[in-house]
Amino acid sequence: MENIYLTPEHELLRDQIARFISREVEPHALAWEEAGHTPREVLRKLGAAGLLGLMYEGQYGGGDGDALTNLVFAEALSQSTFGGFIITVLVHTDMASPHLHHAGTAAQKAKYMPGVTAGTTITAVAITEPGAGSDVAGIRTTAKRSADGSEWVLNGTKLFITNGVLADLYFVAARTGEGRHAMSMFIVEKGTPGFRVGRALDKAGWLSSDTAELVFEDCRIPAGNLLGEQDRGFYSVMTNFQTERIALGAMAVGHCMQALRLTLDQVRERKAFGATLFDKQVVRQRLAMLDAKVRAARSFMYHCAWRVAQGQDVVQEVSMLKALTGELVNEVVSGCQQFHGGMGYMRGTAIERLWRDARVLAIGGGATEVMLDEVAKRY
Repeated sequence: MENIYLTPEHELLRDQIARFISREVEPHALAWEEAGHTPREVLRKLGAAGLLGLMYEGQYGGGDGDALTNLVFAEALSQSTFGGFIITVLVHTDMASPHLHHAGTAAQKAKYMPGVTAGTTITAVAITEPGAGSDVAGIRTTAKRSADGSEWVLNGTKLFITNGVLADLYFVAARTGEGRHAMSMFIVEKGTPGFRVGRALDKAGWLSSDTAELVFEDCRIPAGNLLGEQDRGFYSVMTNFQTERIALGAMAVGHCMQALRLTLDQVRERKAFGATLFDKQVVRQRLAMLDAKVRAARSFMYHCAWRVAQGQDVVQEVSMLKALTGELVNEVVSGCQQFHGGMGYMRGTAIERLWRDARVLAIGGGATEVMLDEVAKRY
């Protein structure tokens, strides 16, 4: 499908990532699923290839790219059939480290950003808690200034944190005032006294990504580890959600495209009742309709990224995109899985893995219902 938003450089980037996935991911990722995480070495290789900081400043090893370049990266990465690998990378590039990019001081960026773009410093963002997911303003983790003002003291628990075990650097949301939105973001390094990984969590999908509970018990960090303005962290989170939700939309679209590709190959080869499944009118028409929906969603996704690159307000449209693609990927992958028959339910097959990994895309990063309410509030 022709994409009017892409340049030849974008296509070269897509090809580069496709080669990386073919060489470095697909032959090994089943073992990563068994291990429950993607090896750090994979991110170091992505960093060495210049792929972990496409939208960041060149002085820190970034590519000085825009939202469209970042979308090409996310969508191309999502041509892998291993969602755990994809989300491990996208949390680092599109969900965690953007907090440093957007709100970090020159000193903070100089200290941390070179490692982020090189893939030697892995990042995670810690917002979700046992009682606060899509309702970001409901977090209860606190950060209070020490008596002499030289430190912040964090207390609380975070849950469902992707890269929670793997990460070296965490961007943590904590309540710093009395108002519902009075929260701030902080930089916390692995190994800081009072901070620990409570437990690794066992998930239904995304098996090659680690997900953890994080615990802060009188965790003391320097006052200079405040990220951005005090009490303005809620608005920082909301801003960064736009990058995150476009990346999750790209992941959903990538899964849809892979599911359709796998299924078209399957129905052209599989025979039943004297003909291939593709010869059955109901099968080919069903796939054609799913493909039409995916192409429409993909065009909308690129338009959203283009508007972000133009500096336009796209909160409503990106919320639509997240809701649309999160539901669509489940419709498409489930519909495609049906045409694989019993083999589509066997662990280890690509379509089963896509089906398992797709479910969370209607939940994580803003549940469908929350996204639709964000849309409706802007009418």
